Amino acid sequence: MIRSAKNEDISQINKLREQVNALHVKGRPDIFKAGFSREFQDRAAWYLQSEDNEIFVDDRDGEIVGMVMVDYISKPESPYGLAREFCHIAEICVDEKWRRKGVAHELMECVRTEARKKGMTKIELDVWAFNDALGFYEAEGFHVFRRFLECDL
Repeated sequence: MIRSAKNEDISQINKLREQVNALHVKGRPDIFKAGFSREFQDRAAWYLQSEDNEIFVDDRDGEIVGMVMVDYISKPESPYGLAREFCHIAEICVDEKWRRKGVAHELMECVRTEARKKGMTKIELDVWAFNDALGFYEAEGFHVFRRFLECDL
């Protein structure tokens, strides 16, 4: 069952987030810090207190098997761009033993529904080049609209 996260879910949410962090550390140890600091853990609790952020979880009989953290962003018009509102997926994770069973798709459907309720017409996310989830995102209808490049010196 997909639902909004509650304070009592933080511990299980952070266990999932720790899996994601380990994936990032393995993929880019030159960028990501190993371990799972208190500050990193506290970010999930902050999301639950913010009106512009939300966490949804897939709760299977008290076990949180997946979660998605979203930002609802309102950008005012600027000299560079038009005003726009969109939903940004900050983090998504499905527990290793629950992957490829439809959990991530259900979480994405929840995000779509909630973003539409807020009058938003776009969902954005970014993904690291080493992340195997790119195919999943493309299957969910995401497409490249911006690229970040780097050059080693």
